[in-house]
Amino acid sequence: MEALVASAVGIMTAAGIFLILRRRTFPVILGLSLITYAVNVFLFATGRLALDAPAVLNKYEEVPYTDPLPQALVLTAIVISFGMTAVIVMIALSAYLSSKDDHIDMTAKDSVDGAGEDA
Repeated sequence: MEALVASAVGIMTAAGIFLILRRRTFPVILGLSLITYAVNVFLFATGRLALDAPAVLNKYEEVPYTDPLPQALVLTAIVISFGMTAVIVMIALSAYLSSKDDHIDMTAKDSVDGAGEDA
């Protein structure tokens, strides 16, 4: 079970990094979402991978339990990542509407310091 979860986290992280390095805005947004999913699965797995175990301690019995703190962290991370994704989508949409293209193309004429221009 642990190898499966570790593989899933690694594959989602690798796919997210691959998508972030693209030159269009939509794959970048998908890549950020994949990385946040990978972090959420990693945080969830830190609370022990126990099946059918309660998240609350029982003081009368000695039963295996699941740590509730990573579950609370994952819920908080889901809310934050949803807000972050909404903001990024709105920024990408406004950039697309202003330039009619979502291609990220930094050329010498677009540089801020003007290093590529002839004086």
